[in-house]
Amino acid sequence: MDWKQGLADMEAADPAFKAARQELRPQYEFRRALIAARLEAGLTQRQMAERLGIKQPALARWEAGETLPTVTTLHRVAQVLGLEFTITPDEPLTVRPHQAA
Repeated sequence: MDWKQGLADMEAADPAFKAARQELRPQYEFRRALIAARLEAGLTQRQMAERLGIKQPALARWEAGETLPTVTTLHRVAQVLGLEFTITPDEPLTVRPHQAA
């Protein structure tokens, strides 16, 4: 059994587990998108932290899910990586390259 099937089985067996996963999905999607965007830009955590004007351990905590950035800092992340973050009721987080107007 692969991990996806294991998760599906646990969700089917335990409604509380499924609810907890759904509640945490936006944070997970943010972390996944942040890491992917940083790697796509070819930046280490230290390099990205320097561009954001923060310390590398703070960025590591975001990527690990220990803390979340403020909206102001999230705006700086979008500027540094040239991204747009969109949050809607249908999708917890969508990330795409910024399209200049």
